[in-house]
Amino acid sequence: MPSVVFLRAVNVGGTNRCQPALIAKELAQFGVVNIGAVGTFVVPKDVSESTLRAAIAKKLPFKCEIMICPARDVIKLTSKDPFSHEPPVRLGPSGPKITRFVSVLHKRPRALPALPLNLPSDDDWLLKIIAIQDQFVLGLYRREMKAISYLGKIEKLLGVAATTRNWNTIEKVAKILRQDSQD
Repeated sequence: MPSVVFLRAVNVGGTNRCQPALIAKELAQFGVVNIGAVGTFVVPKDVSESTLRAAIAKKLPFKCEIMICPARDVIKLTSKDPFSHEPPVRLGPSGPKITRFVSVLHKRPRALPALPLNLPSDDDWLLKIIAIQDQFVLGLYRREMKAISYLGKIEKLLGVAATTRNWNTIEKVAKILRQDSQD
């Protein structure tokens, strides 16, 4: 079955450096398509999770969490706009003031918090979790430096390793998956 791969903590802050485009090229036998510079790959071919995980791990010069999701789960996630009930994103002088994100969990959490969850508080939130669907955490964060620390708290809160991507990246992945399914 086609799948999507998300690497955790790759090319962030000068650590865990790798070249995702080169990795995709080296894994051409699986049809791997690289999305961006932080380790997001679309794998249109039917490859077992264990084979894919081993092949990617072999190409990395460091150990990292490798999250693998069935393509159908990403398509399902993007089939309806999960942010439709949120206020529209307003633009500030340097772009949007709020970013829509998806944190991909290594596995589905055992217990879910009450949602929406606003951190640090309901009145003055920097990060808002609006939904958890399968192994995906959907939310918003304000474009402020302090907000980044709250993204890391998602792992502690749910007890599962996570990696975060912008909603635009997830939509791009889904578009590629839909195109591949039509070919």
